[in-house]
Amino acid sequence: MGTVFSFDVRGPDIPALRRALDDAVTLLHRVDEVFSTYRPDSAVSRLGRGETVLEECPSEVALVLGLCEEAGRVSGGWFSHTPGGTLDPSGLVKGWAIEAAARLLREAGASGSCVNGGGDLQLCGEASAGAPWRIGVADPLRRGLLAAVVSGRDLAVATTGTAERGLHVLDPRTGRPVAPLASATVTGPGAGLTDAYATAAFAMGGAALDWVASLDGYEALLIGRDGRTACTPGFPRSGS
Repeated sequence: MGTVFSFDVRGPDIPALRRALDDAVTLLHRVDEVFSTYRPDSAVSRLGRGETVLEECPSEVALVLGLCEEAGRVSGGWFSHTPGGTLDPSGLVKGWAIEAAARLLREAGASGSCVNGGGDLQLCGEASAGAPWRIGVADPLRRGLLAAVVSGRDLAVATTGTAERGLHVLDPRTGRPVAPLASATVTGPGAGLTDAYATAAFAMGGAALDWVASLDGYEALLIGRDGRTACTPGFPRSGS
């Protein structure tokens, strides 16, 4: 997927958990093979070129594209898996894969886990007995510094911004790169839709705050290009 994944797993050192970690890595490689837009032979690349049809693709393709359509409806079109007319579900599939990998670890007995895919995370359980996970949100304008610390259990955290990848988010209406903000961080229950909503919030700009606040279970932190920050009332900052 063009990024680095890491796992932080808490729990007993049991064979089932080690097997689940192996299975999670295998799953991520499988997702890359099926969905990568960088692989000309992936199912998504072939589908986008019209060389195959959805019914001939692996079943997870229809599932992910259905979630993409849901994110598009909920965001009023600010999220799109066909930006510029090209099939590209990357804005959701990475989070979906993170969520699926975390589920394997939980089902195998992990008391806590953090699956990190390029800065988008799925947190499950606790970091230690009685202690929530604490996740730093990078300051997009000051390299090496944090803009906020998120604290929580069973939580997804996704950030979209320009600090690492430059102008990479497209305005679904024009197909052109857009950067009304420096970054948008969204928290929610599952990394799949949270990832997509962070992309939509970034493209939407300042209006995203009210939009995210209207969604059940989701919160947001927006950082403007001038460094000013704004967040929804329930954004889970550490200590709040």
